[in-house]
Amino acid sequence: MSGNITLLRGLSPAATEQEIYAAAQEYVRKVGGVSGLTTATKAAVDKAVAAIAAATTQLLAELPERRASEGEPPTRRRAARDAVAEEAS
Repeated sequence: MSGNITLLRGLSPAATEQEIYAAAQEYVRKVGGVSGLTTATKAAVDKAVAAIAAATTQLLAELPERRASEGEPPTRRRAARDAVAEEAS
């Protein structure tokens, strides 16, 4: 799987909706082999990302607490936030 998908459980502060969405986006793009969105792929990708983000949110809510990492969250979390913000622009 992609190195861009980072561990979201046990982060302090907890993973945000944007981070969960970015991980879902990366997963869908990797599994679907989609490097860019076109009119032919956008609807399917958006639907899959939403479903995976929802499933991930539910998974994180239902898993038992995990000891939070020490210090700053990994650099990948910042990159995920930046990627989502950039795509939203």
